[in-house]
Amino acid sequence: MSREVVLDTETTGVDARNGDRIIEIGCVELINHCTTGRTFHTYLNPERAVSEGAFAVHGLSDAFLADKPRFAAIADELINFLGDARLVIHNAPFDVGFLDMELQKLGKPKLRPELVVDTLVMARRKHPGASNSLDALCTRYGIDTSRRIKHGALLDAEILSDVYIELLGGRQADFGLSAPSQGRRLAAANDQTGSESGGSASSPRRSTPRLLHVSADERSAHERFIATLSGAVIWKDYAAPSDDRGT
Repeated sequence: MSREVVLDTETTGVDARNGDRIIEIGCVELINHCTTGRTFHTYLNPERAVSEGAFAVHGLSDAFLADKPRFAAIADELINFLGDARLVIHNAPFDVGFLDMELQKLGKPKLRPELVVDTLVMARRKHPGASNSLDALCTRYGIDTSRRIKHGALLDAEILSDVYIELLGGRQADFGLSAPSQGRRLAAANDQTGSESGGSASSPRRSTPRLLHVSADERSAHERFIATLSGAVIWKDYAAPSDDRGT
C-alpha cells in the first residue's frame, strides 16, 4: 500500500526567515494514488499581521485568524496525520521551509526531504518551457477550478491531487463503467483538441455493442472445434443457428 499526503499552506507573507508564519494548512490523503476522503485542515493564529500582498491572494484577515489555534497546539496532530507518507507539494521548498521553521521552533524534527515530491519539478520536466503554475496545469488537464475564487490550502490540496495524478500519466480508463468525476480531465474537450504533447484525440466510446455476422464456414469450423472437447455442453449454445441475431 502506497500512502501519500498532498499538502498546501497559506502564509502571512513569502519569507519564513524574516518572520512570516503559516496561517492555514490543508492535507489530502491518497492511497495508491486515490483519494480516501481523509483530510487534515486548520487555520492558525500567526501572532503577527498578514501582509497586504498575502491577503490579496487568500483573503484571510487578521480578525478572522485572531481566535484560531497556534501552530504549537496542532503540531502533534499534523505530525501524526503525515506519518511516514510521501508528501506531494507544489513548489515544495516554499511550504517545506515554513513547516520546518515552525517545527524547529518547537524542537521537533524537520520534514524528511526524501519523502517530498515537488509537482512543480515534475511539471517542468513534463512540460518544459510552459507555464506550470497550479492554475496553468489545471487548464492544461481540464481540471475544474470554478470553486477557487481565492487560494485556500485544503481546496488547493484537493486540486493538486488531481494535477498530481495527471502528471503521473492520468487515471486508467474505466471502460465506461463509472461516471466521470468532477475535477478530472474533460474527455470531451480533449477529444476535440487533442493532447498538448502532440497525441491524437481519442475515439468516442461505442454506446451499444456491435453485432457481428458469423458466416457458414465460421460456424462449421466452430462446430468441428467443440466436437473435440469433452463435456463442453455450454459451447453448443454458441453453435446454434443464429440467423436472427443480427448482421
